[in-house]
Amino acid sequence: MSNETLNNARLSEEQIAQLDWEKVDNLMPVIVQHAVSGEVLMMGYMNQEALTITQASGKVTFYSRTKQRLWTKGESSGNFLNLVSLYPDCDNDTLLALVNPIGPTCHKGNNSCFHPAATDWGFLFQLEELLASRKNADPESSYTAKLYASGTKRIAQKVGEEGVETALAATVNDRFELTNEASDLVYHLLVLLQDQDLNLSTVIENLRQRHKK
Repeated sequence: MSNETLNNARLSEEQIAQLDWEKVDNLMPVIVQHAVSGEVLMMGYMNQEALTITQASGKVTFYSRTKQRLWTKGESSGNFLNLVSLYPDCDNDTLLALVNPIGPTCHKGNNSCFHPAATDWGFLFQLEELLASRKNADPESSYTAKLYASGTKRIAQKVGEEGVETALAATVNDRFELTNEASDLVYHLLVLLQDQDLNLSTVIENLRQRHKK
């Protein structure tokens, strides 16, 4: 993590001073959430030293109530939680950590300790990751791999075709076909973005910047 990124992730001195450690008996609950998909990954506790280490290293560190010591998530498995940002709640007695996880967060091998709970947007992120994983796969292994192998022009053509079919389904008020065609359009658009080494987060950030204007 770069120094600039880490600085953006840290709580300010003012925010730290406002944390109500006494209220939580020096163990601050920390909700860990995937910074992109929004999936809640786990919940742990930090004492003041764990918070200091987390902010300094960029890797989420907790205080283990069972082991009675500090522990950095991933210190034995390699499945670290790379910090994106920290936010205190309105009462300053709970923290929200937005992270980019390395590997599964749960010790049982699941992405989340709350598996199988999932959100619709979380599935979209999982689909994007799956499509990315097939960029260099054998073209005979899946339709997606074959689509990548066909080249950018063919992928772009499919996006155009599905866009037209989606619009036509809407003009005749066919909700069933509109749902199917819109699904095809989103799928092929995600493939095209991956083909161009872009992801949905880039598009969302662009929309966010436009919204601010």
